[in-house]
Amino acid sequence: MQSQSKPGSNENQSQVAVVALCVGNTRTRIAWLAGVEIHDPQSIENSDPSAIAAAAKELKARYAGRAFIIASVNSPVAEKLETLLTPHGDVYRIGRDLAIPITHTLEDASTVGQDRLLDALGAYAKLKEACVVVDAGTAITIDFVDGEGTFHGGVIAPGVRMMLKAMHEHTSALPDLPYEPPKPELGPFGKHTAHAMRLGVTNTLIGFVRFTVEKYAEHYQAFPPVIATGGDAALLDGDPIIDRIVTDLQLLGVAEVCRAAAEEGDLDA
Repeated sequence: MQSQSKPGSNENQSQVAVVALCVGNTRTRIAWLAGVEIHDPQSIENSDPSAIAAAAKELKARYAGRAFIIASVNSPVAEKLETLLTPHGDVYRIGRDLAIPITHTLEDASTVGQDRLLDALGAYAKLKEACVVVDAGTAITIDFVDGEGTFHGGVIAPGVRMMLKAMHEHTSALPDLPYEPPKPELGPFGKHTAHAMRLGVTNTLIGFVRFTVEKYAEHYQAFPPVIATGGDAALLDGDPIIDRIVTDLQLLGVAEVCRAAAEEGDLDA
């Protein structure tokens, strides 16, 4: 994971144009990357790899691209996508073919998710300062990046849907619910079980973020800006502790990987 490349440089950025696929636990986010510009992003459920591959091929054809870049925290889906896409262009896997140009202070970086490192890389490239990165998705991760762009790790907790599923599976009476944001007009008290459960997981997300950011600020002796991303980041919108929400932070991290790889001659796209 160690690298001399510094995130945030825009040199050669315009020369890199690829189809990027960020394979998550539940969904894959795909887009056309032209430097740091993100075009036509869309999310597709991982249950249909053929639909993901078809959308990626359509982007490649539309923009006359050559290469596919795959970042993944879901190896089985990533491997299926690589098989489907290889006949249609060069496929690069982040972590195997392309390094993530970020330094870290982790004791063991072998198990850290690419999504967390790419979020951190994208956040630092965007802000150019120390920051806290919140990714609210299937799981919730909250990580700290210092003023030099070094990744210090963070915390991981269940996402809101995982929490709801766990309550149903580990009790005899709580229902199996889809997640919906609690309706403000129903107030802060759950008057029926479904509302109480949805309030509980939403409040847990918000409280978890606030408490963790305060702990980081105490250690850092300052309040760094907090940048949120992920499918459930909108639940944090309006909370004063969040400075900004960036929908495609991970794709920005992929753009930084491509920039660094192009500079090193590891990517010709």
